[in-house]
Amino acid sequence: MAKLSLKASPTFPATVSIPVAGGEPVSVKFTFKHRTKSALDEFIKSRAEVADIDSFMSMVEGWDLEDAFTKENAESILENYIGTALAVYRAYIDELVKAKVKN
Repeated sequence: MAKLSLKASPTFPATVSIPVAGGEPVSVKFTFKHRTKSALDEFIKSRAEVADIDSFMSMVEGWDLEDAFTKENAESILENYIGTALAVYRAYIDELVKAKVKN
């Protein structure tokens, strides 16, 4: 019998490749908040009207960095590593819908 619960876990881990200007991307493990299909549809529709930090905080519950996961530190990573918001968003969507192809 399959071991699948009808209700998904409220969080899930995923590693995101954070772009670093002038250097190699750095892999960071994030803990993401799960969304149902309808909640994901609403999130995607409303994202254009929401600041990156608010969108980020609504997706992410934690990270594997030395610095604590706080809104202030999240603002810092988004400000200093400009590609972070897009990289995290793409990884989040990919993990939820499993759209990426794994080799």
